[in-house]
Amino acid sequence: MLEFGIMLSQRLGLQVSQKQTLTPGLVQLVTVLQLNRLELKEMITQEIVANPFLDESEDGEELTPQEVQNLLEAERISEPGDQAVMEMLSTAPPASYEAEAEPDAPADFSAEAGADSPEPAKAADPFDEIDFGSYFDDYLDPGHKSPASETPDKPSFETFLSSPVTLSSHLNSQLSLILMNSSERRAAEAIIGNLNEHGYLLEPLEEIARDEGLTMDDMEDGLEIVHSLDPSGIGARDLRECLLLQLKSRGARSGVAWQMVHSHMRLIERREFKEIARLLGRPPEHIEIALNVIRKLDPHPGLRFSAQAAQTVEPDVYIFKEGEDYLIQLNDEDLPQIRLNPGYRRLLDNKESTPEKDVRSYIRERYSSALMLMKNIEQRRQTILKVCQCVVERQRDFLESGIDSIQPMMIKDLAEEIGVHPSTVSRAVAGKFVHTPQGVFELRFFFSEAVQGPAGAGTALLVLKRKVKKMIDEEDSAHPLTDDQITARLNEEGISVTRRTVAKYREDLKIPSTHQRRVRT
Repeated sequence: MLEFGIMLSQRLGLQVSQKQTLTPGLVQLVTVLQLNRLELKEMITQEIVANPFLDESEDGEELTPQEVQNLLEAERISEPGDQAVMEMLSTAPPASYEAEAEPDAPADFSAEAGADSPEPAKAADPFDEIDFGSYFDDYLDPGHKSPASETPDKPSFETFLSSPVTLSSHLNSQLSLILMNSSERRAAEAIIGNLNEHGYLLEPLEEIARDEGLTMDDMEDGLEIVHSLDPSGIGARDLRECLLLQLKSRGARSGVAWQMVHSHMRLIERREFKEIARLLGRPPEHIEIALNVIRKLDPHPGLRFSAQAAQTVEPDVYIFKEGEDYLIQLNDEDLPQIRLNPGYRRLLDNKESTPEKDVRSYIRERYSSALMLMKNIEQRRQTILKVCQCVVERQRDFLESGIDSIQPMMIKDLAEEIGVHPSTVSRAVAGKFVHTPQGVFELRFFFSEAVQGPAGAGTALLVLKRKVKKMIDEEDSAHPLTDDQITARLNEEGISVTRRTVAKYREDLKIPSTHQRRVRT
């Protein structure tokens, strides 16, 4: 008989490893770099409210980027202990503040004065009369208010804000005006709750009936009620039913357009209009009139309530031509110009107004945070300027002639040129817009890879897609170009692409296939 034993032991071992740690300043730099102008403005406003050292007023202490860097380096050299804080708070006030004494105060005291001579009265500084201890206690207060201090009789500000009308709210408001029994109302509300953003009902009625505990008769009645709501076509199970509901609401039931959608939807998709005319026994003129009616129908009736509101675009950079040169100007028109508050800066240097330990730590942390924010904003500015300078140098043909002259440009190539990491350039161009002589474009728009081939090496991918679209727009609708024919034409121009690549570009442009584009007469 064999016996096996397992011995467990604890051991201590040393292991050397490396890991990348982002400092708070670097995290803030990454955040600031990828903010657009409006987002940066909001962030600066929030920082001014949260940090007493930051001041937007004109009488603040304006520092150059180099001075900010020197102050940050001094902060890193000093130890974070209490002794270092005391030394920092006990330093003599700078000369700029000594000049603020009253003019009647003596400017010089002779060392030869006798011991019995009365010492001149020191000018009172209004800054020393402030009780900073109580002020910081109020500033650091979390700000919780008791319900008794609030006035419940005043309406909230949110009451006056208008909310967007959603598809479900639009339909439910109509549903409340229709007389029906409770089962039909529950069925109609359940159907409305299962509509997608396009207004289609993709869930089977059987599953909805089982989940709601209703019969199929109730569901059919509820669906019929939903079909009668505005916009017409809501609650359809497929495109064919959606178009039929819209034709029915227009009083076109049993017409030529109705018959085409009801019985020959496949032929419409294949654009075989001549065959439709033969099957319906109608002249081509009637078919063309019916097609015009069908084209005006909405295949996505619910999308008008789901579409996002248009966003206002304000350029972050302006590029304009002056003589033969292009000038670059950042849009800093209404950005808050932050400066160091002179009062709090004096508190940092005044030895006679030394607050308690926790307040001293808070003062120093806020001071370093203010300097770091000022440095990161300037770093963001310089990075965007360098990126735009490279864009102007590489895309001069675009600025002169337009989109068809845009040149291929990769983020990694530009990053090597200005000496930063590609991710820095990617963050610098994210969500930012530039105003050019050719219009307003997203800054990322100028970055596009090059196409292969003798002539394609200098052709941007955007230009290639425009070539494909132009070929299709100019084709004969009775004999549309195939992907192979488009590929052959591009190869003749020296642009080496494959048929699969052309098909992918065509799908990106949302252009139908050759078979779907063919019009049979």
